[in-house]
Formats: sequence, C-alpha cells, structure tokens
Amino acid sequence: MLIPIFKLIKSNKYPDKYVPSREKLIDYIRSLKPGTYDIIIRKPKKIRSLEQNRYYWGVIIKILAETWGWDAEELHEVLKFKFNKIPGENGLPDRPGSTTDLSTVDFENYLEEIRRWALTEYQIYIPLPNEIEF
Repeated sequence: MLIPIFKLIKSNKYPDKYVPSREKLIDYIRSLKPGTYDIIIRKPKKIRSLEQNRYYWGVIIKILAETWGWDAEELHEVLKFKFNKIPGENGLPDRPGSTTDLSTVDFENYLEEIRRWALTEYQIYIPLPNEIEF
C-alpha cells in the first residue's frame, strides 16, 4: 500500500492557510479503514544535489567505466546494487535501490563508500569534488 506524503507549507504571512488544503488531508483520513494510525510531521529531507549528481556521473562513473571498459549505465546499476541494495521481501531477490531519493548526506555516504572501495579493492583513486573540475 502506498502511503501519500502531504507537503504542508505554513507561512508567517498566512498562519491559518496550509498547502495542501485541510480538506485534502481530511478526505484522506476519512478514506482510511478503522484502526490506529501514526501521524508524523517532519521537515522534508533535502535530496541529493545536482552538483553531487554531476560529480557522480562526471567523475566517479566516468573514471570507473573508462578503467574497466564498462557502459556507464551498467556500472551505475552494479554500484547501486553493491552500495544501495534493497533487501528482497517474501523470498524475492535483493534489488538495487534508486539514488534519486537519497538525501544529500546519504548520497555523500554512497559516494564515499564507492571511492573507498575503488581505492582499497582496485587501487583506483577517485578525486574528491574539490580536487577536480567536472
């Protein structure tokens, strides 16, 4: 079952106005089956930046793909499976997780794991973002 995420915007200018409207949220709550539910309110996490993504494709993927003679997309799938794996459920196999929804912090951790792995396992040094133009 997909659980919708309601983006709420509360401003000082209109303290009693929320986006989406209260009605949409109330309609969703009314559609739920009887039971107990948790309501969580949190600030949204910042997803990976365009700069991080450019570094990933323009430096990490490029260096490894050129070194090994791999296709960039295939290498990306392998790295996702190795470093961002989603465990299978109900006997299904594990699968690579998407990197698009990773937070900036989680994506940097993903990049660091790849850099460390490339260096320790294959002696391939991948420069940090501040060490190279991309």
